[in-house]
Amino acid sequence: MNALELDTVRLSEDRSCLEILDQTLLPGTVKVLRLEKTEDIFEAVKYLRVRGAPAIGVCAGYAMALAASRIETQDYEAFFAEFMRQKTYLSKARPTAVNLFWALDRMERVLRDYADKPVAEIKELLFAQAQQIRDEDVAISRSIGEIGYGLLKSGDGILTHCNAGTLATAKYGTATAPMYVALEHGMTDFRVYCDETRPLLQGARLTAFELHGAGIDTTLICDNMASTVMKSGKVNIVFVGCDRVARNGDTANKIGTSGVAVLAKHYGIPFYVCAPSSTIDMSIETGEQIPIEERAPEEVTQMWYKEPMAPEGVKVFNPAFDVTDHSLITGIITEKGLCRAPYDKAFRELGI
Repeated sequence: MNALELDTVRLSEDRSCLEILDQTLLPGTVKVLRLEKTEDIFEAVKYLRVRGAPAIGVCAGYAMALAASRIETQDYEAFFAEFMRQKTYLSKARPTAVNLFWALDRMERVLRDYADKPVAEIKELLFAQAQQIRDEDVAISRSIGEIGYGLLKSGDGILTHCNAGTLATAKYGTATAPMYVALEHGMTDFRVYCDETRPLLQGARLTAFELHGAGIDTTLICDNMASTVMKSGKVNIVFVGCDRVARNGDTANKIGTSGVAVLAKHYGIPFYVCAPSSTIDMSIETGEQIPIEERAPEEVTQMWYKEPMAPEGVKVFNPAFDVTDHSLITGIITEKGLCRAPYDKAFRELGI
């Protein structure tokens, strides 16, 4: 199955619900959930049924348009108050992915910019804004893919971590976009190594699923095999995604990414972060200011096992993300261009 043909997040044709591909069931089961209530969408984001910073942003846009459509008042102040209540609630689903807050704030601006319009018209403008967020995401991923494709050479070996693929966006992905664009340009003689990405196995369940389905030469490796694969000369370039970028270029991505960056630096392999400009948070100076979500211990001790694989009562540390220091990053690929250190200056030059 070609993942590019799947819609990760979409609005139903009758605009009654949000339709998402339940990524917790992949690769074994392809199931689309129809979510009407904000509470159900909150659950889907929190428990990774929809995941990936760009996809979460698209989801948030549609969620707020749906929520607003069900507010039964024509009084602007009452409408605004209920909208903000639901926005605050949804913002707590995932603390690290800045796209969630970016999309929610963008939807709020519609209410503020058109406060003089009737509530019914504002509701239509919210649906239009949500669709625009999705359409822009496709264009952004395609642009990142073109820039990343320009860094590839025939026969290259690529390593990626977690899933920053089409399943994490509206289409193309970020870290996988150069691979899909390469196919569109007729380049097929490259290979990709997917870290399995413990503890939630996004690389094994999602990235391997979509790249293999697209006909790309794909090899799945355990996280602790990356060093051996790099040392053997099989990897020529690394592409990863990210959930938030600090002003100095520090990036937060799925746990294990910083280790990949350290290995790439040691072996002299270019390490690129694929980051939509919406993930760049110029309000924070360094990665130390990025909040890191800590998830349930059961994800480590028993989630993928028939029986628990750790002694009962043992302490578990389960951060969802780590921060890669900017000194380990060769470049950050945004839809506006390729940025190199010093990153704060590069971001400003691109108007970010």
